[in-house]
Amino acid sequence: MTQSVVVQVGQCGNQVGCRFWDLALREHAHVNQMGIYDEALSSFFRNVDQRGADSTGGKINTLKARAVLVDMEEGVLGEILQGPLRSLFSSTQLISDVSGSGNNWAVGHHTYGLAYREQIVDQVRKAAEHCDCLQCFFLIHSMGGGTGSGLGTFVLKLLEDEFPEVCRIVTSVYPTAEDDVITSPYNSVLAMKELTEHADCVLPVDNQSLVDIVGKIQHMSNTGKPSCTIKKDCTIISGRGGVVKVEKPFDAMNNIVANLLLNITSSARFEGSLNMDLNEIAMNLVPFPRLHYLLPSLTPLYTLADVNIPPRRLKPTLPFVPWNQEGWKTSLCSVPPVCHSHSLLALANNTCVKSTFFELRERFVKLYRRKAHLHHYLAVDGMELAGFSEALSSISALIEEYTHLESPLMPSAPRLTIAT
Repeated sequence: MTQSVVVQVGQCGNQVGCRFWDLALREHAHVNQMGIYDEALSSFFRNVDQRGADSTGGKINTLKARAVLVDMEEGVLGEILQGPLRSLFSSTQLISDVSGSGNNWAVGHHTYGLAYREQIVDQVRKAAEHCDCLQCFFLIHSMGGGTGSGLGTFVLKLLEDEFPEVCRIVTSVYPTAEDDVITSPYNSVLAMKELTEHADCVLPVDNQSLVDIVGKIQHMSNTGKPSCTIKKDCTIISGRGGVVKVEKPFDAMNNIVANLLLNITSSARFEGSLNMDLNEIAMNLVPFPRLHYLLPSLTPLYTLADVNIPPRRLKPTLPFVPWNQEGWKTSLCSVPPVCHSHSLLALANNTCVKSTFFELRERFVKLYRRKAHLHHYLAVDGMELAGFSEALSSISALIEEYTHLESPLMPSAPRLTIAT
């Protein structure tokens, strides 16, 4: 059985990560009711006995998450150390500072990156050394703030330098156009250059989409219409998990991302009739190294109380480009999410992601054309004006590459045809 290590960076990355660990515990407890440490748990957890040594089998003594948590503000990490998930982490796994990055990519990337490089590398190495067969690093961060975007992409480069043969899958939460961080376009585009160069796969998550999904589900839950009655606690936005009983702000949105990660890793954690190696995601879905942005789609997001329709199989009717007819992969896991009879996750590498990058570039250019707020970045040691032009050139080249690959025959063809 292979293992993976999760690296959480910044406030958003750590909040999403906490929901992942909580819901993973809930999912394992639902399947493994005897409390036995098994291969499914070993994918993301170590079993540690009372003397601090690893235990390879038998009853669970103390679970420790295979994770490194990084944030340059103490708030979220302090809550973790005092909260119900505190036993999952040793204090050395949590790396923090006091003042934060001030919504400045350069501070996170250059200042904190250099200051905490050795400490981060040391903790990542220790996590990797506890793995019998390290398969993948999962990096969780956001793009709009300073720590998530700046230090997050610095850590990504560290992972490539230290473990070049280990797959790097990044979950990146993109800001909305109305984001209250005025410098988020700078942070996002600067981070995009690093993601394009150093990640194996990036799962872009649009923050506005999360808001819309949660709003729709909550509206349906409150309407009381028979056709829209949702089973209690059978939505993936429910804040109740394995050990955390109280729902916090943003838990509903973070749960969607956490469930996305649970679905991606289900084949690595549970048995199935058609398991998938995590390395096969990039092998099958990334025909060109830079074009590795995979759009995730997840269903169901809730279960209706008066409807129970068994799913039919996904039909291979996807309109692929002529030069890549075999660019898809199917995995079947025997363990559905808690409260659901089935679940489907689709990762699509197609050119519709270009519109998100185009809009992000436009917001960047509006600030950059006026040289607004640049002095905050250029005052940081290691940050030069050329970094902005290079980042702009990188995202422009990425957009051009996606544009070049667009099929003129089917510009708006649906990527998936799924019968449910």
